[in-house]
Amino acid sequence: MKRIAFSLLCTLLAANIYSQTFDVDKQLDYCHHQVMKSLQQLRPYDFTQEPRNILAGQHRWNCRRAVAEEWCSGFWPGILWMDYSYSHSAEVLHAAKGYTEVLKPLAYQPIYDHDLGFIMIGSFGKGLTYSPMLSIYRPILLAAADSLATLYNAKAGTLLSWPRHVKDYGGHNTIMDNMINLDLLFWAAANGGSPLLRQIAITHATTTMRHHFRPDGSSYHVAVYDTLSGQFLRGQTHQGYADSSMWSRGQSWAIYGYTMVYRWTRDPLFLQFAQRVADIYLLRLRQTSDDMIPLWDMDDPRGLQAPKDASAACVVASALIELSTYLDNERRLNSDGQPDTDNSHHNNGSAHRYRQAAIDMLADLSTPRYQSRDRNSAFLLHSTGHHPAGSEIDASIIYADYYYLEALLRLKDLQQHP
Repeated sequence: MKRIAFSLLCTLLAANIYSQTFDVDKQLDYCHHQVMKSLQQLRPYDFTQEPRNILAGQHRWNCRRAVAEEWCSGFWPGILWMDYSYSHSAEVLHAAKGYTEVLKPLAYQPIYDHDLGFIMIGSFGKGLTYSPMLSIYRPILLAAADSLATLYNAKAGTLLSWPRHVKDYGGHNTIMDNMINLDLLFWAAANGGSPLLRQIAITHATTTMRHHFRPDGSSYHVAVYDTLSGQFLRGQTHQGYADSSMWSRGQSWAIYGYTMVYRWTRDPLFLQFAQRVADIYLLRLRQTSDDMIPLWDMDDPRGLQAPKDASAACVVASALIELSTYLDNERRLNSDGQPDTDNSHHNNGSAHRYRQAAIDMLADLSTPRYQSRDRNSAFLLHSTGHHPAGSEIDASIIYADYYYLEALLRLKDLQQHP
């Protein structure tokens, strides 16, 4: 009991220290200022055009057609919903509804690829979270989950990521990014959808855990399976430096994804795996970077001359804040079925380590080196999209802003409810 009480005291003290050393409200105010700047630039609103990026030297968002082959369509409405939860701005609410509701057809048309989960959870999902009265969003999310589930291959045990690239890869392809889309399946199964959706999500996560990682816990970007037999064929990259390298954003999807799977399942196996993939990321980050923002790929031989990827840091920061809360509260059982106080003490230490790492990431992201400020209307600079294709190198990218704001809100909630 004394040890548990001491751990709880440490948690409360740590939360107080964090609130003194990092001003979350200041950064949330900054984000709101940038949102309002973006909305001013986007008037009169064309809700069918969603912000995607601001390239180096530009000052305004480049937009893409929302209901198209565009995986980032949900991030801008998600940013608006999150900002609304903080600012309570009527103008932001109006824009959030408009940019969200234009995406409704995606739930009912033939599915293009796995990114439907990103799109719908980021838009309708955030809307339902921050404006629960919008119950009209529920059937749209349920329809989208059913559509996403049609990509599931029971032989392989995963969702197909890119139907258009099956021939290119010589089989059923599953990318690490797909872990994030499981959130939609879990949500639907818990909110009136088929229980099979939950089982698909769990099987996908388990199969990915088995085949998508190297012995040290780093991940491949792509896992390829035989389409007919489901046999695992190989791991390779698509957006990383090499098949054997650690593509930073890919590893960030793994950390975020397995933390989210634990949120829905409370299976300690997924909690342990989330820690494993987080630990190798943090180890390699400290070996390869001059701050808490990773190189776009941690094995790029150019070292610190290689581009950074702020978006990966944002995803990891948000994930680590959530992960830390589970380790605060997790009380594993020993072989006799009794609480293992030694293990609980270890978990508590890991919680502080992950939380501090996340705050260090947010602190670096919130400096003039990374914040866009008066240079453009995004939140952040220095993200890398698809480096091998030469696309969105050293740019402001919408998903970096999304996960930055989400991480800030999660930290604020943690400070208010330690």
